Amino acid sequence: MTSTLWFLLLPILAVSFIVNKADAFENQRLFNNAVIRVQVLHQLAAKMITDFEESLYPDDRRALSKIFPLSHCISDSIEAPTGKDETQKSSVLRLLRTSSRLIESWEYPSQTFSTVYTITEKLTDLKVGVNVLIRVIVSKLNIYIKHMDDNDSLPLPFEDFYLSLDDGNLSKSYRLLACFRKDMHRVETFLRMANCRRSPEANCTL
Repeated sequence: MTSTLWFLLLPILAVSFIVNKADAFENQRLFNNAVIRVQVLHQLAAKMITDFEESLYPDDRRALSKIFPLSHCISDSIEAPTGKDETQKSSVLRLLRTSSRLIESWEYPSQTFSTVYTITEKLTDLKVGVNVLIRVIVSKLNIYIKHMDDNDSLPLPFEDFYLSLDDGNLSKSYRLLACFRKDMHRVETFLRMANCRRSPEANCTL
């Protein structure tokens, strides 16, 4: 390569380097924001269920604590990594798409929560951020991906699952809160792992 050609290419390489650095910085900012947002939601979920448990009589509390481990959450029907090994091996795109579906599944039922926590708004903000990250990943991979709603819809309306429970209102409320806490923990785990997996040198373990 002649010195003249190198001199002409140098500005182009410099601009490319700056753009790549800027993109990397922006992507990291988006990931950081998403992780912070889901941490807030996970903490609020834990607080809501703690407040609910503290409002119960001891006998009711003990009875409900035995119900949930054997209960099914409607979000269990969403295909997602199970266990540490599968989560660690999952692609960044799969972790992000699964997170988006879990978040979306709570936008309607979260409206039953106290307005003090503004859960629905926080979920919507988080979903928007995660979907932006999905578009970034897809554009980098240069692949086609269907719109989220094409074939990822839940098999039944989410609210019908809880309305059909016949354990009584106390059990319904507890199960709703417990499932929400469980799913926010899953989303936080997936987003943390996705963020870590972006770096090939990182040792991403749970």
